[in-house]
Amino acid sequence: MKDIVLYRKRFIPLETILLKDDIVVFQNENVIVTKWHVIKPREDFEKGISCYFLKEGYKISRFINKNDKIIYHYCDIIETEQVENTYTFVDLLADVIIYENGLIKVVDIAEIAQALKEELLSLELAQKALCRLDSLLSIVYDGTWKQKTEKYFEMGNFA
Repeated sequence: MKDIVLYRKRFIPLETILLKDDIVVFQNENVIVTKWHVIKPREDFEKGISCYFLKEGYKISRFINKNDKIIYHYCDIIETEQVENTYTFVDLLADVIIYENGLIKVVDIAEIAQALKEELLSLELAQKALCRLDSLLSIVYDGTWKQKTEKYFEMGNFA
């Protein structure tokens, strides 16, 4: 099988970045799992494991600090564009942060409104973002996101 190529596309700021250093640890037609180190150095975390749920339209990432402690789980709402072995994950702005103490934060919803106003985001993608956010919040609130992701996070453990 051919190696896959991964990109991250964002609207705010407008950029597309090749995820050249991400390591794909698992892939099938429904899920891609990667492990990675931060692109720009940060104090709060340095690496992570991401599970891209292609059909559901979201990515759940485990952010890990330099002491291998889980800082939080960060969930992005995404649209996946695939051309042969190249995947572009379009960030649809709305995010959910799940802290280790159980606190859940929904963030960046206003960025959807801003992107619509600036005509960076289509109405169709904004609608998808909100519906996917609702689906994601359902599994976050009932806790089933843990069972959905744990086997994938174990595949990406840093040794």
